[in-house]
Amino acid sequence: MRTLIVDDEPLARARLKRLLAEHPAFEWVGEAADAAEALQKVIQLDPDLVMLDIEMPGGDGLSLAETLNQRQIPPAIILVTAHPEHALDAYRVGPSDYLLKPVDPKRLKAALDRLGTHTRAHLEKNDELNPWISYQIGNSIRRIRFEKVQYFMAEDKVVKMAFDGGEAIVEQSLKQLEQHYGQLVLRVHRNCVLNKSRMIGIKKDAHACYFAEISGTSDKVEISRRMASQLKRDYHLSEVSDR
Repeated sequence: MRTLIVDDEPLARARLKRLLAEHPAFEWVGEAADAAEALQKVIQLDPDLVMLDIEMPGGDGLSLAETLNQRQIPPAIILVTAHPEHALDAYRVGPSDYLLKPVDPKRLKAALDRLGTHTRAHLEKNDELNPWISYQIGNSIRRIRFEKVQYFMAEDKVVKMAFDGGEAIVEQSLKQLEQHYGQLVLRVHRNCVLNKSRMIGIKKDAHACYFAEISGTSDKVEISRRMASQLKRDYHLSEVSDR
């Protein structure tokens, strides 16, 4: 994997480069001392992996990681810092791993091993089977992998996306979501589209209404009678009485 090292300390960059040399599958292709230079190098070199310091002059590593995540095929990111208090904030940008300075060779090996077969071809295939979906919170545009999505619900002329850890409004209509995500979604009601991979069963309440059982949430998502029959037939989903 083509690797870019980003750190404002020359000695830290040199140490990471030296440690990386012990792993033949990872090729050092360049380095940068700040966020602006790092972004330029990413555009120029198109690395598969960025080893990224969090605290740097001219822009912190977390903000840069968010920017890199917006690329069509984002690089894998391993965050590196001398400050363990950054750990909680670090994981919101979805890094492949998080290392503390001075980087321990065994810990680095474990982080690199976890990247496994995340080559560019693997990432391209992952984007097909588990694409990104963008949403807006305030003035911030964020995105998550589709596997985190539970369902989409049309309410009051907007579409709400429920996902692991929260919910947000998306710009697409349910019909557009169906067209864009194809076989990854399933329309279960006129106002609801599910992430097909998250549906694990069907519940029927005392009023003979059907609801989807979705992994990761206890939300009651209604299913039309016609779709309930089709789902039980086509996907062999079991029906459980919820009384």
